[in-house]
Amino acid sequence: MRVDELRHIAAGLVFEHGDEAGNYARRVIADYESRGVHERAQFWQLLCVLLDDIAANRLDPDATITIH
Repeated sequence: MRVDELRHIAAGLVFEHGDEAGNYARRVIADYESRGVHERAQFWQLLCVLLDDIAANRLDPDATITIH
């Protein structure tokens, strides 16, 4: 999945659910980690970073981002 697609998903979740989107993501991360599904937990961790940044206005949800 491209970073731009992740940003789009995160922006939609924040727009729809606000801060609760990040809370949900953290619950999903904990659940996957507890079950040993680390790859999925990592995906949600990345999504959670974007959710938090968008919710805190540190990331413009319409701007193109680059991850190095």
